[in-house]
Amino acid sequence: MRHFTVLILSILSVHLSHSQIHEIGVYLGGSNFIGDVGATNYISPNQLAFGGVYKWNRSPRHSYRFSLIFSDLKGVDLDSDDPRRIQRGYEFTNPVIELSAGMEFTFFDYDLHTGKKIATPYLYSGISAAHHDNFYFANGVRFDGGGSSWAFGIPMALGFKTTFIGHLNLSAEIGARFTFSDRIDGSAPKDPDLQHFRFGNINNYDWYVFSGVTLTYTFGINPCYCPN
Repeated sequence: MRHFTVLILSILSVHLSHSQIHEIGVYLGGSNFIGDVGATNYISPNQLAFGGVYKWNRSPRHSYRFSLIFSDLKGVDLDSDDPRRIQRGYEFTNPVIELSAGMEFTFFDYDLHTGKKIATPYLYSGISAAHHDNFYFANGVRFDGGGSSWAFGIPMALGFKTTFIGHLNLSAEIGARFTFSDRIDGSAPKDPDLQHFRFGNINNYDWYVFSGVTLTYTFGINPCYCPN
């Protein structure tokens, strides 16, 4: 029985290893921050964002996806429509490195081995972690808050992708990140002794948005999605 189980698992593992198409590529776009400093426009890229993407297509309707994106998140009170922020005049730039993993769902079948031109809208969600510097404001001046932190969050992206040329795929998406942190903009110092410098809405966490395009190269043995 044990040998039979090993045989079945071996057959399944071979089948799975020959039943995927992989994608690897580059991401290029822009970022904007939504929090207690700067403008609150939902989609308003003001800094470059770039990185890499890997996808493991498990079926024509869903893929596992991993990404690494670099950007500077920037907030400028003078760009806000809020008179109180304009009068306050805070400004920051915080470099972030974001790791994200999740699943991409297509609205229509995206079968890469049909040989035909295909395209579909898609949704992406999962988990993300953004590494950023810690700082705080005192009397309008930015000070180092000591070290760095991770802002864990939930990415929510809407995009459109299509086969491009040969093994290349092109996609465009807008992806908001809801984080469980209020420290990216310096409004909530990490050090307990600096909590009197906290400001803004303590009930709202930080958001940021990536808007851009992805170019991926498809490789691996073509899968058979047929039921038989």
